Parts: sequence; C-alpha cells; structure tokens
Amino acid sequence: MPLLYTVGMYTVAPAIRLAWRPTVEGLENIPATGGAILAGNHLSVADEVFMGAVIRRHIAFWAKSEYFTGTGLTGWFFRNLMESLGAIRVNREGGRAALNAFEAAVPALKGGDLVGVYPEGTRSPDGRLYRGRTGMARLALEAGVPVIPVGTTGSDKIQPVGQKFPSFGPVTIRFGKPMHFDGRDNDSSSLRAITDEIMAEIQKLTGQEYVPKYAPRVAR
Repeated sequence: MPLLYTVGMYTVAPAIRLAWRPTVEGLENIPATGGAILAGNHLSVADEVFMGAVIRRHIAFWAKSEYFTGTGLTGWFFRNLMESLGAIRVNREGGRAALNAFEAAVPALKGGDLVGVYPEGTRSPDGRLYRGRTGMARLALEAGVPVIPVGTTGSDKIQPVGQKFPSFGPVTIRFGKPMHFDGRDNDSSSLRAITDEIMAEIQKLTGQEYVPKYAPRVAR
C-alpha cells in the first residue's frame, strides 16, 4: 500500500468519518483480501474521498489524466498526490492512451488490490444515473475478479459542481453483493449486457432515475 495512503487511513479517514458520520450499509460485502472492482455512481468529486474513508483497504482509483499533466505549482501538487496515492491515470478521450489505464488496472487486480471505477465516465450533471461504459466489464473479465456495485447518495449536496470545499450534510454509501461473471463472453454484446446488469444494481442502491444514454462531460 502506498505510504501516503496508509498515513491517510489513520489520519484523514477517521477525521472524515467523525466529521460527516456517513451512513454505511453492506460493508461486509467488501472482501478482506483479493482483487475486486468497486463500481459506483458519480455525483461529486467527494465520492472517492468518502469511499476511501469507510473501506479499510487501499483503493486504486482511476483518475483523469488532467490530474497528472497540470503545470505550475498546482499541477505539480496534484501529479505527486495522485502518484503517491497509487491512482491509475486514465485518458477519457479513448485510443491507445486510454488502454494504458486498463493495462495498469489488470495487474493491480490480479495482485489483490481494489480498483475503484465510475462507469458513467463523468459526474452526473443532474443527479440521475446514466448509461455505463463497458470498460468496467472488460476489466472484470480480463482480471477474473468480481464487481461490487456501490451507491452513494448525498455527496452532490456536500460538494456540488463549482464548490471548492465540501459542506456538511448526510451521506449514505451502500455496497451491494459481489457480482461474478466467470465464463461470460468478452464480445461487445456480452460486455454491454454485463455493464447494464451492474448499472441496474447500482440503481437499486441509490434509487436514482436511470437515463439510457451516456452522460455529458461535467466541468470539474
């Protein structure tokens, strides 16, 4: 586990749990050991923080490439922060660069790590749950690990778009039962079906209205 992440588990995480007192359900569904994908809805930049605060294992989150390529003092800070936390760089424009994140996540999962992904690809612009992208399903099949659906509610009120610092309010995080896809095909139709199954489980955890199309990009 990265040193900075370990330090955060004993300092920042307890402070977050004490300050916000998030309601957590289904934590027993997180395996004590072994790789798994944590697939959640995405309402706020605070989602990763709350998930990391309630799970006592390292989570390698997929982080947008902009966090690694910024310039100046701010760029240097975020680049070093992401690398120190063991984040996986993902290019949202696709192509060869996007495959690098996939290739980095597979050995992490096979090595027993947890990887956190947000299959909508961006934050929800209006609080609804949007269509998931199939990279999550491909990753689960390639690594041979289960997918644990995660539903977070309330985080969009804690830190909405454009708000630099979080406010206080109720947050609930629900972890569903692990979903196994051993033996499923890796073709496009199967990947779509698996992704839709996972999104349906996330919707059950959040109660969000589902939108059967991809979410538009939201400026962070």
